[in-house]
Amino acid sequence: MNRATPEMRALASKLISFETSGLKASDKKVSTVFIVPEKLRPHLATLMGNSGCRALVMRSLALASKEVPWLYSVRISIDGVLEEAEDIEHPMNSAALSEGSEVLAARLLGLLVAFIGENLTLRLVSQVWPDIPNLDFNFSGEDKNEKTK
Repeated sequence: MNRATPEMRALASKLISFETSGLKASDKKVSTVFIVPEKLRPHLATLMGNSGCRALVMRSLALASKEVPWLYSVRISIDGVLEEAEDIEHPMNSAALSEGSEVLAARLLGLLVAFIGENLTLRLVSQVWPDIPNLDFNFSGEDKNEKTK
């Protein structure tokens, strides 16, 4: 898997939009880049422990960094919290922040689907974001109504 799939990016985008919808443009700083992983973190820690959660976030960051190079400057604390490095070399515009946020969240969600499956991932996402309607995503990109032969 070379890039985050369109299905994962669509779900990530929906979650990010929901989380940032009440924020003013001036409030959308680097910290909002990590909003999806940060909301998922306590639930993931319960599911797989702090070490498992940290490993999952580290892997998603490693994959996302290949698509969005500025994410290489992000560090992960011992308890799995993502932190922007203070010595970042360039100021980032909102488009770069949005791209990084979406790709990082999509990679994390993609790894969850790979490890625990579509149904459990959707159940987890629905628990964390119960107020988002229509979270019935088709992660494979195939038509669910299509009959198998």
